[in-house]
Amino acid sequence: MKLNYPKTTNSKTSISLIVSVFNEEEVLSNFWLAIKSTIKTDLIDFDCQVVFVNDGSSDKSQSIINGFMKEDNDGIRVKSIEFSTNFGHEAAMIAGIDNTDDDIVICMDADLQHPPSAIKHMLEKYNEGFEIVLMNRTKRHDKKFFSNAMSKLFYVVIDLLSDTHFEKNASDFFMISKNVSTVLKNEYRERNRFLRGYIQILGFNITTLEFEAPARSAGKSNYSFKSLLKLASTAIFAFSNKPLIISLAFSLLFLLFSLGLMIFSLIVYFFGDTPPSGYTTLIMFQSIGFTILCFLISILSIYFGKSLSELRDRPIYLIKSIKQ
Repeated sequence: MKLNYPKTTNSKTSISLIVSVFNEEEVLSNFWLAIKSTIKTDLIDFDCQVVFVNDGSSDKSQSIINGFMKEDNDGIRVKSIEFSTNFGHEAAMIAGIDNTDDDIVICMDADLQHPPSAIKHMLEKYNEGFEIVLMNRTKRHDKKFFSNAMSKLFYVVIDLLSDTHFEKNASDFFMISKNVSTVLKNEYRERNRFLRGYIQILGFNITTLEFEAPARSAGKSNYSFKSLLKLASTAIFAFSNKPLIISLAFSLLFLLFSLGLMIFSLIVYFFGDTPPSGYTTLIMFQSIGFTILCFLISILSIYFGKSLSELRDRPIYLIKSIKQ
């Protein structure tokens, strides 16, 4: 299919591929071969730039990226952004978006689980007038049952607790237009970010595509269950006040329970045959009460902590070097 894309000022339509890298020395060379092949076959009519964002890798990832830049890349622009330390995957994507001015931006990972072959389908949607293309992962071949179940549970919980409906299995593999990237550069600058969520609420023309994530060709995943929990927490508290409403509901239920228990105790004390010993009732009351109290304090503490991080206004990332 021949794609007819809108041109920039008398030149090819420009594309930036934002590639997040964290300790990927074992797979980077395979990724580079794959992405160059995709550019030479599917993106031949575009002015392409590959932006590697090194998120504080402790292995040889940066040296490998530097090697790519020294190669003869047949007109493919290559940029390297190296962080001073690890700021996280979300910060890496934001840094890539901040440091490009191309017509189209595509964010993807370096582990080849975001297949480069899907890029041409994203561009077809762009050609149809869509400014945001979400890639929904239907299957991940290297994940076990528990990991897949946790991923599905993640989206179930997000949908239940968030005020916004998110696409199920939406990934950090997505395409945005220059209009959208400009918005992200100037707005939505929170330190606690859920980027795949932000781009779903911007209001531009949006569509979705599905893909299956292949097993990693080399190396191991840096994304742990702890990382998933952290992302879920960020998503929930960035998009919803429902946890606060739930905490209020628990407080009201506990208040009703306390009042009922107090009335029952008074009735038994004044009108019963024997006064209650009180030990079991008191222990049960204290146990339930302190459990709920700790739960409420935890919710409030998370909101307070995230609000405090925003008030401190520290940078989302710090760049050690930019090379191109």
